[in-house]
Amino acid sequence: MPTPRVHDSLAQIPAAQWDALHDGRNPFVAHAFLEGLERHGCLRPQWGWRPRHLALWDGDALVAAAPAYLKENSHGEFVFDHAWAHAYARHGLDYFPKWLCAVPYSPVTGPRLLARGDDDRRALVQALAGLAERAGLSSAHVNFHAEGEDPAFDDAWLPRLDVQYHWRNDAGWRDFEQFLAAFDHKHRKNVRQERARVARAGVRFRVVDGRGASEGDLAAMHGFYLRTFAEYGNHPALTLEFLHHLATAMPRALVLVLAERAGRPIAGALCLRGADTLYGRYWGADEHVPGLHFETCYYQGIEYCLREGLRRFEPGAQGEHKLARGFLPALVRSRHWIAHPQFRDALRAWCAEEGAAVRRYAAGLAAHSPFKAAPAGGTAGPAG
Repeated sequence: MPTPRVHDSLAQIPAAQWDALHDGRNPFVAHAFLEGLERHGCLRPQWGWRPRHLALWDGDALVAAAPAYLKENSHGEFVFDHAWAHAYARHGLDYFPKWLCAVPYSPVTGPRLLARGDDDRRALVQALAGLAERAGLSSAHVNFHAEGEDPAFDDAWLPRLDVQYHWRNDAGWRDFEQFLAAFDHKHRKNVRQERARVARAGVRFRVVDGRGASEGDLAAMHGFYLRTFAEYGNHPALTLEFLHHLATAMPRALVLVLAERAGRPIAGALCLRGADTLYGRYWGADEHVPGLHFETCYYQGIEYCLREGLRRFEPGAQGEHKLARGFLPALVRSRHWIAHPQFRDALRAWCAEEGAAVRRYAAGLAAHSPFKAAPAGGTAGPAG
């Protein structure tokens, strides 16, 4: 029987063993990505993130693992449970700390229960709940897990749903014009006008991965990232050292879209590339140009996917404005184990009502698709 152990640093787990437990298609669960966050100052206890990774060991062999963190708040998670924490507080109970299985700051669907088989995934889930209960924690959570991991959870784990907007090339579009040809006239005209405004402003685009990104490119992108966080009054977690680490350790995965005018970068989008998916994560700009955000964050990413043969583009959480630009609603998942039996029962009904409302909302959004006919696989459905 494998032995569960909790590690307060991913450096304690050999990278080769960790990465052997997933197929390498999703860059966010790579040892290099997660360990890099820890080593380069992106996760700090004062920000509410303490690594507490769960691993199942058979002697010296890693059988299963889950990236997990002891959380003192709900920042950087994108599955919102603030109301739950407030309800606990009103009853004189502590909701924090809680145990979270997730990728920090990344609302990206992907594997969370890293294992070779269903039995080991179920063992991970049982260990998460069992260790959380023995530690006296209020709860354990698994955010943005893959749909295929659903069978690992028993009825004690409450399911939640949310909606994101994803671009999918199930129709086999070969270039942007072919993609636009699938739009109705109104939406196609709007996209062309947005792109034309940016071009008339003299903005040109350069897309580089970690292999081609210079120190100046990385510094510019990090500066855009800092500016965006400052404008919204949020704390920037990613360090320039972490971007350098990605460029070195995961050079093909790191993709930068840089907008330039007169040879000077004025905006940028930071993306990660998986096996068949581009993931948009951060953007920023030094100048205001009408349509620049849409071009940098969406249209350039779509063109990149079409050039590179990627099937999917996930540009981040939220944003109904993405729908008019060809990103259709997709359901994303999370699971939640609640220690307190009365709260668990109350939240079970709450989650069921929320899930039904989310499904109705996604179906309503899909009815406003910009496409003349829904592309194959383009109706509201799960993010796999």
